[in-house]
Amino acid sequence: MNHPIKKFVAVALAAGALAVAASAIAQQAPKPEKLITWRQSAFQVVGWSFGRVKANVEGQYNKDEVVKAANVIAAVSNSSLSTLFAPGTETGKGTHETAAKPEVFKDTEKFAEAFGNFKRESNELAKVAATGDAAAVKEQFGKVGRTCKGCHDDFKAKE
Repeated sequence: MNHPIKKFVAVALAAGALAVAASAIAQQAPKPEKLITWRQSAFQVVGWSFGRVKANVEGQYNKDEVVKAANVIAAVSNSSLSTLFAPGTETGKGTHETAAKPEVFKDTEKFAEAFGNFKRESNELAKVAATGDAAAVKEQFGKVGRTCKGCHDDFKAKE
């Protein structure tokens, strides 16, 4: 094998490796519409779970039902959900048009703080739910709800 062929083979192998790496990177970066869909779906699950807790604290209390719902809320809050508010998802459609205000992407420190509050209070709700103390769950549920309202007021457009 002469020298020009060796050089061609080396360049071809390098180009192939680069193509494989680029393909892997492209697969790791979902399209904005996909990110929007995922975050909307996650918040629908949180909303559904909130409804389950609310029904229990306002009606017949079922500890097992509350624990399950509280654990779902905590799990979603701990799932790096805030990373789904990536650049490029300021506008667009997932399951519906995004309701994220531009402030999510402009005031990232305030958004991170608000999301951190949601995460902290959701984790506490899961802990309190495990005790079975309905009054304590109701109080903590209110705290979680206030973190949601605060975030919605600052970062979610009215629907």
